[in-house]
Amino acid sequence: MAMAAVAANPSATAEDPEPHREAVPGLESQRRQIENGESGRERPLRAGESWFLVEQHWYRQWEVYVQGGEQDSSTFPGCINNAKLFEDQINWCLKKGLVEGEDYVLLPSAAWHFLVGWYGLEQGQPPIERKVVELRGTRKVEVYPVELLLVPHRDMGTPHSAQFSQIDSIDLVLRTAREKFLVRPEKETRLWVKNSQGSFERLCNTRVTVLDAALKSGQLVVMETRSKDGTWPSAQPQAGNKASKEDEDFQGQPGICGLTNLGNTCFMNSALQCLSNVPQLTEYFLKNRYLEELNFCNPLGMKGEIAEAYADLVKQAWSGHHRSIVPQVFKTKVGHFASQFLGYQQHDSQELLSFLLDGLHEDLNRVKKKEYVELCDAAGRPDHEVAQEAWQNHKRRNDSVIVDTFHGLFKSTLVCPDCGNVSVTFDPFCYLSVPLPVSHKRVMEVFFVSMDPRRKPEQHRLVVPKKGKISDLCVALAKHTGVSPERMMVADVFSHRFYKIYQLEESLSSILDRDDIFIYEVSGRSAICENSREDVVLPIYLRERTPARDYNNSYYGLMLFGHPLLVSVPRDRLSWDSLYHILLYRLSRYVTRPSSDDEDDGDEKDMAAKDSIPKPGHVAGGSSQNPGPEQAGPSSGVAGGSRAPVNNSPGPSHWPQRARRKHLFTLQTVNSNGTSDRSNFNEDTHGVSSSSQPYIAIDWEPEMKKRYYNEVEAEGYVKHDCVGYVLKKAPVRLRECIELFTTMETLEKENPWFCPSCKQHQLATKKLDLWKLPETLIIHLKRFSYTRFSREKLDTLVEFPIRDLDFSEFVKPQNESAPELYKYDLIAVSNHYGGLRDGHYTTFACNKDSGQWHYFDDNSVSPVTENQIESKAAYVLFYQRQDVARRAKPQPDLSDPPAPPACGQPPNSEFMDVN
Repeated sequence: MAMAAVAANPSATAEDPEPHREAVPGLESQRRQIENGESGRERPLRAGESWFLVEQHWYRQWEVYVQGGEQDSSTFPGCINNAKLFEDQINWCLKKGLVEGEDYVLLPSAAWHFLVGWYGLEQGQPPIERKVVELRGTRKVEVYPVELLLVPHRDMGTPHSAQFSQIDSIDLVLRTAREKFLVRPEKETRLWVKNSQGSFERLCNTRVTVLDAALKSGQLVVMETRSKDGTWPSAQPQAGNKASKEDEDFQGQPGICGLTNLGNTCFMNSALQCLSNVPQLTEYFLKNRYLEELNFCNPLGMKGEIAEAYADLVKQAWSGHHRSIVPQVFKTKVGHFASQFLGYQQHDSQELLSFLLDGLHEDLNRVKKKEYVELCDAAGRPDHEVAQEAWQNHKRRNDSVIVDTFHGLFKSTLVCPDCGNVSVTFDPFCYLSVPLPVSHKRVMEVFFVSMDPRRKPEQHRLVVPKKGKISDLCVALAKHTGVSPERMMVADVFSHRFYKIYQLEESLSSILDRDDIFIYEVSGRSAICENSREDVVLPIYLRERTPARDYNNSYYGLMLFGHPLLVSVPRDRLSWDSLYHILLYRLSRYVTRPSSDDEDDGDEKDMAAKDSIPKPGHVAGGSSQNPGPEQAGPSSGVAGGSRAPVNNSPGPSHWPQRARRKHLFTLQTVNSNGTSDRSNFNEDTHGVSSSSQPYIAIDWEPEMKKRYYNEVEAEGYVKHDCVGYVLKKAPVRLRECIELFTTMETLEKENPWFCPSCKQHQLATKKLDLWKLPETLIIHLKRFSYTRFSREKLDTLVEFPIRDLDFSEFVKPQNESAPELYKYDLIAVSNHYGGLRDGHYTTFACNKDSGQWHYFDDNSVSPVTENQIESKAAYVLFYQRQDVARRAKPQPDLSDPPAPPACGQPPNSEFMDVN
């Protein structure tokens, strides 16, 4: 009965190992508290709460004890003893394969603590606490947690075992590993897991659970620590370990680090160097604040990969342990998510910058689930109210360090020209693309061909409206020549033929600067089509008969040469004989007429029947030589002569009965390419048809051409005084570009606005105003102009201030109490040298720590002075608002070491390679 007394009052004996147990209630009360009620084992499971394992035999003994109703010592269970549940008494690992109801029972936390309070726990045994997890909609107690083997990257031979619930986050695994391996707080770490194939995979998202990451017991988890030079040990190839150690020994100025050109990647290097020198963005990555904001679930993002790749570049560049780095991983990531940047073609630095800012924003967006936001018009409300609403709506879907740093707000005002309806909206922007004030004039070089055969062609340089017509070109030439514009025809000559003959109403934009434009004087009553005026304009080509290779060298081809002509012919003289003499007169400057010594022997049988000029397809003098079939297409410059029957039939002649002069060439009707087409010939007529095929070819025999055709004289031309004229490009100020950006404009026909009042698409007037300016303002100078017919780069010098760029007059409304909100200092410039196809990008940037400007040309970095920064190459400007980061350090001294001679000037071949 002594034992029963102890059971009834456990605290009454000195041998009790737990002298401070709670007062033990009656046996029936114990049973109700443990079995039923809110604290009992019958209560439902709740995710996240703790339950405890109790050995089955002990619990059944306790049930017998409380159900007996008597405090009999023979059934008293004693202290809770879970020894049968453990593998050993040292590590206290749970045995494998335990079954609920056979080996153990589960008790909620309250019931467990009641039993421990009443009966105590065997000395030295740990409680077996387990969490309730909800897996696929089902709640259960996780008896066997996931047991992971943790190892550091530097020593993978001795793994450390640690247990985690399936609902524990990967961040807990990382924190546990950091504690086990004594990693300092400032060090950055990441985790890898070894999969069933034996390869390692990154555990990128530390916010997911062990279950979501599909981690299983026994898997090896490797913790990697970033090196002091900003690289990850796993990213270093084995062959590069020696170079990596040399870089670690090198100590330079953080941020002064070049980027290797991987092949036409200077555009990427320039954009990265500019962005790397934005102080607040770089500090955000260097201090690892980005790790907490990586958004792996954003469908508009890149799964955090772009942000991580950019962070790796920033940490390496600002470690001070590299002279230059190879951005190969970043280039691969960019090409993976933006296929336009795949390969190694040249691209636009501003286009890459736009992609990168958008990618970083979505990868770091703090908004994990974007809500639908309806855009609202002003509808007469005050501007400040509508602007605040627009900015709040923008932030409800877009909230990141990119928005904090680079986003501002436009005010857009549209006015309907019909009903006067005014629409005011506020839209966010990431950068300003400002146009350059360009001249509305254009300089064009042309050659003028006079009707006077004694005058050589004249080269003219004409100033015409950029959006003018062909008629404007003729009017400008008329001022130099005195020839009326109505007596001019304009043609594009290419490869000895007319590529195009222009109409007066056509736009000048269809003519490229590289085109060879000839303007021909014609008679004032001429036209190239029939039934319009009294004279007909015939396009004339020059061809030479030349041997063409064949198996037997038996036939000849015809090759175009010289400059084609446009010749006015009176309609009543459209015969082959008349045309021959007209052309002989037009060619008289460089074609010599046969002398009396060159006359024929007067053999009648060699004379033509009526005209001594053969019909189309016939050779002069009835020559029996057969021209062969056509040899080449129009692109080769060779036009073949068709085979033609020989005309030896005698007949009356209009020539005097004496020896006639030789004919220097023959005439042939051809198509616009200069090739013959027999299907259009009409050999039964003596006239020239101008309706079906108004192109005529002058065909020369090689000997006749060599003897009578003066090639040097034919190619000769003179330069008019106007050729020395140069259209001066005066420099413009950045302020003018911004004024042009905020100037009211009328929408184009291709982009009308739908007026909600008129219910029609209207060419409304549009005006943009700056409402809210960002901390860092990116200004893109629109140097590249693209039209349907041409592309050009504007190399106008834009003068921009290094300090104190004031936007106060452009921002509405102004905060007069805080003028520093509108003043900016320059921090970086992306430069573009060269043309559209062979350009090169570089960067000027101011180091945030030293305040010194440097010139970044791929992997080469050199210091520069401020007076070298402004140049015609400036393309994208980065300005930082003065109130954001006032530099306490002194401004760079203008007497600093000079930069290479080409810095701030268009680079020459000795200074850099052009892609």
